[in-house]
Amino acid sequence: MAQPILVKRSFLIAILAGVQAIIPTLVALMTLSVMIGTFSQTFNPYSWVVVTLLCLVLIQPPREVSAQLTSERISSITDVMFRWSLLLAVMFVIHRVTGVLDGYPPRLFWYWMIATTPALVIATVGMQQLMRSMLSSAFNNRKAIVAGYNVGSLELARRLYENPDMGIQVEGFFDDRSHDRLEIREGGATLLGSLREVAAYVNEHRTDVIFIALPIRHVLRVMSLVDELRDTTASIYYVPDIFVFDLIQARSGDIHGIPVVAMCETPFYGYRGVSKRLTDLMFATGILLLTIPLLVLIGVFVKLTSRGPMLFKQRRYGLDGREIEVYKFRTMKVTEDGAHVHQAIKGDPRITPIGGMLRRSSLDELPQLINVLQGRMSLVGPRPHAVAHNELYRKLIKGYMLRHKVLPGITGLAQVNGCRGETRELHEMEARVRYDLEYLRHWSPMLDVKILLLTLLKVFRDDRAY
Repeated sequence: MAQPILVKRSFLIAILAGVQAIIPTLVALMTLSVMIGTFSQTFNPYSWVVVTLLCLVLIQPPREVSAQLTSERISSITDVMFRWSLLLAVMFVIHRVTGVLDGYPPRLFWYWMIATTPALVIATVGMQQLMRSMLSSAFNNRKAIVAGYNVGSLELARRLYENPDMGIQVEGFFDDRSHDRLEIREGGATLLGSLREVAAYVNEHRTDVIFIALPIRHVLRVMSLVDELRDTTASIYYVPDIFVFDLIQARSGDIHGIPVVAMCETPFYGYRGVSKRLTDLMFATGILLLTIPLLVLIGVFVKLTSRGPMLFKQRRYGLDGREIEVYKFRTMKVTEDGAHVHQAIKGDPRITPIGGMLRRSSLDELPQLINVLQGRMSLVGPRPHAVAHNELYRKLIKGYMLRHKVLPGITGLAQVNGCRGETRELHEMEARVRYDLEYLRHWSPMLDVKILLLTLLKVFRDDRAY
């Protein structure tokens, strides 16, 4: 959808796009050839055909040329790693079903996997950088104007200015309001004229792109402006004023040709959800296996130091607001799970002798790794609250239930920013919710890694854990 704005067609770019499409396959086949030579093996033609076809199908880069400009480098690396992992998984399944790779030493494929991974990353980033250099060169630059002066159009101009490699130069704005009414500061955006002057300006200055950023209520003016611009060769795009909404994971698309804009959506759609789940399973399994002796020891101490069950189960809200049971080591003499749940406070007499230490070190949360394996929770996400607290705060805090568009987490962005423990005042819970929604807006694999590392650093020195 954005490609016509960003890219002027050229034969050279078409050639580079073709080269970029086959580079990952060439890299994978070259490293495989090296490994075959190293192990003095002979690959039969059928095996070569299978591997080549899988590479061509599964490790293709994004087909849209404009993706070279708009995607972040870390996003490209994550994408190629996912596609490479998918190829290896498919090869393993094919091998198990057909035995096509029987007779080759397993070490050959382990070394191939290890050698190809950095080679693919380097080749992908290198080709992307080359494409960016070509696409953002002077011959590809396009001049643009914006019809409508508002928060949305200013934000669009700012992002284009801060990303010059996109090749769009905003000349200025047109609006029927005067300088004084628009409160344009000295050195700020340039007001070129009124909306009636747009068509004449475009013809006189050979403008390439026009962004119409008028409010939806001015639909008749938008239609009139589009009609006036039919006598120009400029590309025209309508920019809906979506900044008046509180957007979460906003993105555009279409349903059988009907354009739609997602205004509130989970970040874990498509392969993102698959990668998130695989990461949770891998780390949760590993941590559980490593901490089995510790889990047994804590369980024994909990049973010996107070009456009651070893594990405390509490109803909380999970994905899409559905109730789940969350497991913790019992740290109190009572197990509250009714219409009223009293939060723990400093010096709480309900806390058992060992409970205080478990709560301060967050070791009482370890059984929630079982919830992760069950698919009820994730390692990182908004912390789940007791059902009683949910029912209270959803009435008091706008957007509270949006945090349930993802799986709840053992740790989250709110927790590593100090929002942990008792919430005496409403603003304390509001701060938690703000961080939770911020996590939904800006999720990335690297954000999860950052939160996990910060959790490890803070867990033993958090004075709000009691």
